[in-house]
Amino acid sequence: MLIGQDLIRADGPAKVTGQARYVDDVRPDGCLYGFTVRSPWAHARIDGIELDPDFDWTDITVCTAADIPGENVVALMTDDQPVLADGVVRHVAEPVALVAGPDRDRALAASHHVRVAYTPLTPLMDPEVSAGNAHRIFRDDNVYSRITVEHGEAERVLAETDTVITGTYRVGLQEQLYIEPQGMMAIPRADGGVTLFGSMQCPYYIVKALKRVLGHDDLNVVQAVTGGGFGGKEEYPSIVAAHAAVLALKAGRPVKLIYRRDDDLRATTKRHPAIMHYRVAVDRATGKLQAAHVKLLFDGGAYNTLSPVVNSRAVLHALGPYACPHVKVEGLMVATNTPPNGAFRGFGAPQVMFAAERHMDRIARELGRSPLELRRLNLYQDGDVTPSGQRLVDVGATQVLELALKEAEAGLPASGVPDRAGGGGAAARVAPGRGVAIAWHGCGFTGNGEAALKGQADVAIEGDRVVIYTASTDIGQGTDTIFPAIVAEVLGISVDRVANADHDTATVPDSGPTVASRTAMVVGGVVKQAAEKLLAALQAEVGAEGAFDDLLAQRKSAAPLRVRAQYRDDLGLVWDPATYRGDAYPTYGWACVIVDVDVDLDTGEVLYRRLVSATDVGKALNPVLCTGQLEGGALQGLGYATCEEVVLDDQGGMRNNRLTNYIIPTALDAPEMVTALVEIPFSGGPFGAKGIGEIPHDVPAAAVAQAIEAACGAVLDRLPMTPERVLAALQES
Repeated sequence: MLIGQDLIRADGPAKVTGQARYVDDVRPDGCLYGFTVRSPWAHARIDGIELDPDFDWTDITVCTAADIPGENVVALMTDDQPVLADGVVRHVAEPVALVAGPDRDRALAASHHVRVAYTPLTPLMDPEVSAGNAHRIFRDDNVYSRITVEHGEAERVLAETDTVITGTYRVGLQEQLYIEPQGMMAIPRADGGVTLFGSMQCPYYIVKALKRVLGHDDLNVVQAVTGGGFGGKEEYPSIVAAHAAVLALKAGRPVKLIYRRDDDLRATTKRHPAIMHYRVAVDRATGKLQAAHVKLLFDGGAYNTLSPVVNSRAVLHALGPYACPHVKVEGLMVATNTPPNGAFRGFGAPQVMFAAERHMDRIARELGRSPLELRRLNLYQDGDVTPSGQRLVDVGATQVLELALKEAEAGLPASGVPDRAGGGGAAARVAPGRGVAIAWHGCGFTGNGEAALKGQADVAIEGDRVVIYTASTDIGQGTDTIFPAIVAEVLGISVDRVANADHDTATVPDSGPTVASRTAMVVGGVVKQAAEKLLAALQAEVGAEGAFDDLLAQRKSAAPLRVRAQYRDDLGLVWDPATYRGDAYPTYGWACVIVDVDVDLDTGEVLYRRLVSATDVGKALNPVLCTGQLEGGALQGLGYATCEEVVLDDQGGMRNNRLTNYIIPTALDAPEMVTALVEIPFSGGPFGAKGIGEIPHDVPAAAVAQAIEAACGAVLDRLPMTPERVLAALQES
């Protein structure tokens, strides 16, 4: 049995020995190096672009919008974002021109001598005044997405109930901070086409975008070994690929475009900031939720990117894992002249679940109830109905809560406060606190997205080994380890005989994007079907049944035997995207996080002691990889909670665009982690597996906020909860 075993990572040896080839490790002959010329203004008219006559341009290639052979558009959900600004810029750091030179220093120098004349215009920076503003950024109302989910009669019940509790919650931008910056290389081909090789999550996104930019489809996209993504390499690499391709085709030579870290932080997409208003009616005697009206406002930035999808998941998760008979959620995603925001692990759920959990704490505070008991009273159970009208089955909310509480009974590790350098030693005034938060997360695409996409996977016999062909990339989460285990399990062979083909769109089918906690659950299921189909094809070819190796020995042909499977909607999901009614997700994951902290009462610093989590994963295909995903996501959630803050200047540019001042948790900040796995199998996933990539990020921040309040009485409803904000809240309390 391979499923459920801790198989060694397929990519581990190459990475630890340095043999893995990231895009910047590849240096073809004659390669040029690219650099992007960006706008210093949030909103401005471009009056002209000139090259400094005193600079030597002999070995430099320069591209502007006029050099784009096809359409000047980044094809995604809407055609609003240009590859290169033409006539106007809508956000600081927007690409205006490109240069390429024989080395990075030369390209950087050239970029400083591209003279762009601007007339600054007044920007719109405030999302609260964006919708319908006379300053137009997107279409005629600056609204990227407006979604309402309604179940029951929320307004009537709110008007008739004596106890209505309101609260407003705010979260800021968050940077994905993958360890490897954005990078892409474009290589002109002998047939007149172009190959794109680089760091990415979704090769077919780039294919779609480049067809429009180049005006033809003579291209293929190959994923290099990728140093992390977290959503930041979902849609954004299409821009980098387009820039590299335009430069390479004009120069007639390979061009490598690797972002410097400061450029990456300033220019790329972030998690959407949000302002969230909650009104909830509660039965004071029982503590049960009666009705809720939630209004969500998200800032999408200057271009649409994937913002409507973020809004979609947010409105569906806005009340957290709590049953409420009457619900109305309104989600509004608007445009501003700030850099565009886009995909990030959780896709809108971490924002709203911070708010939902903090509102449960507010209700408990106002009713004089225990926050834990209030949650127990209201958690979803089998048969409950969600705001979209979906009836839930196999609900694991109570199970993960009780298991996490049991795991948290163990004694805490010693506090690190006395040993902190400059931390006051034994004189430090420290208050301990514990917080509990519970998450639910819809696995896979919303509604009927998978049925529309129809993701594909191939499995082939090639000699004495089996090869898997998918476009589902491994960005550190373990896809290239899990898929061979699935195939080997089906065929009854050792996993070392199964390999993954390169993720090259010239040879692999479109499996759909590596996003939305869908890779193992959805594409893994398609891979399993393909393996079963391959076994059946082999049986048909040799005219017999039996073990895979026995059948393989009977083959008369040495030609590869390759089969394809496609996603099947066997669950009978019903979804109406116009009304947001029906089965929003094929299944849900459930998680509970318990955080123990120390709060320094003099500095406001929050120090983590332990994080306990219990998560319903359906089936742990590889427990070590599964645990690693959950712990990594939880640590990222702790960064969201207390230290990760994007600071913008008056043009919307990121001021702290260095790793010295954009602060993330390191190993020294990480608490002891206890990670418990709950397995409630999902019939639609391979061997029962559910998606787990996003859920660990959803509620650590809320658990930390509750822990701070328990420790010292400080109430914080805004992220991040920096020491300065903790001290301010302490003074207020």
